[in-house]
Amino acid sequence: MGKFTKEDIIRLVKEEDVNFIRLQFTDILGVIKNVEIPTSQLDKALDNKMMFDGSSIDGFVRIEESDMYLFPDLDTWVVFPWITGKGKVARLICDIYNADGTPFAGDPRTNLKRVLKEMEEHGFTHFNLGPEPEFFLFKLDDRGEPSLELNDHGGYFDLAPMDLGENCRRDIVLELEEMGFEIEASHHEVAPGQHEIDFKYADAIKACDDIQTFKLVVKTIARKHGLHATFMPKPLFGVNGSGMHMNVSLFKGDVNAFLDEDGDMKLSKTAYQFMAGIIEHAKGFTAVTNPTVNSYKRLVPGYEAPCYIAWSGQNRSPLVRIPASRGLSTRVEVRSVDPAANPYLAMAVLLGAGLDGIKRDLTPPKAVDRNIYAMNRKERKEVGIEDLPGSLSAALDELQNDEVMTKALGSHILNNFVEAKEIEWDMFRTSVHPWEREQYLKMY
Repeated sequence: MGKFTKEDIIRLVKEEDVNFIRLQFTDILGVIKNVEIPTSQLDKALDNKMMFDGSSIDGFVRIEESDMYLFPDLDTWVVFPWITGKGKVARLICDIYNADGTPFAGDPRTNLKRVLKEMEEHGFTHFNLGPEPEFFLFKLDDRGEPSLELNDHGGYFDLAPMDLGENCRRDIVLELEEMGFEIEASHHEVAPGQHEIDFKYADAIKACDDIQTFKLVVKTIARKHGLHATFMPKPLFGVNGSGMHMNVSLFKGDVNAFLDEDGDMKLSKTAYQFMAGIIEHAKGFTAVTNPTVNSYKRLVPGYEAPCYIAWSGQNRSPLVRIPASRGLSTRVEVRSVDPAANPYLAMAVLLGAGLDGIKRDLTPPKAVDRNIYAMNRKERKEVGIEDLPGSLSAALDELQNDEVMTKALGSHILNNFVEAKEIEWDMFRTSVHPWEREQYLKMY
């Protein structure tokens, strides 16, 4: 039973004096799209009769099959706390359906629901996610365009006066709380201008919806402070990039399937199998969890981001870490994911990888409790630690060669995602960058 009925929403629109409603969805590249309607069209939207042109969205459909329907998820109803020039705006997140009434295979949210159904066939009821998205705040220039000038010189957990982003971050937290988010932590990150806000875990669909809402709120509030918030994985050379660690756990009803009080490290066999699946498919899912050319500038040694495929209970250099808390909080933390990832697709591949580990009863390699960055290639090889793909191009090859990962995306999303990303890689590969001119123009 959902939180809201159709009648509730019609009543809330009047009570809250809402003038416009955004019907939101996410495209394959993770970009939020929306169709804004006046409240006079609300009945039509709530009856799932709102259409849009799918051919205008990258990677959705061709012109000749363009009519698509938006099916609002009533539980995602929220009124944005800020008022635009035209009164209050609310939003509903939608699933996308074909004109014949069937779910659209190219909709990332619908695809995640498909993988969750497979999870239920294995006897699990929930896949929970607690995300830790990081972002940078840059000043806007006189024209309102983002500059590369940071607005503070703070470091990890710094307070004012070093952390000038504090007021902006506090406003973001207040707005999120007003929208029903349960914020667990908010602090300055390691790099100047870098911030992190963590919110309470939720089931996979809601958590992904929350990530997309979070990005929207962060960007909106930053702009009011004369700042530009970016979730680009590595905007600056020589400092840490931004990650979005994914803390995941499988549940059977109220029971955390990753916990076993008598197990090694109090982890269940299921937890170890799941983790083994993540490690087995790490190369295959990296194109999805790290989907831009820029993502691979973050996955390099020396800046806390993982670039090696290993796991540990305490060490922060491997791909997978098991945080110390137990009980309901027992979880597996996948540290490679970055905030440019489409959360629905990232969760689909992580769940697909973990379920494969459970299905095939895989065993993870030995934990690595020393600093992997301090090990040389030979030492890493001796303990069986492999590297993550070093570029978007290499990651796309790994993705297409991994049957479990291609199945987790489905052929429609896979083909369109790969096509878009190969174009992106090719544009990057054939462009001449300032670094090249600096290095070679005078030398040769």
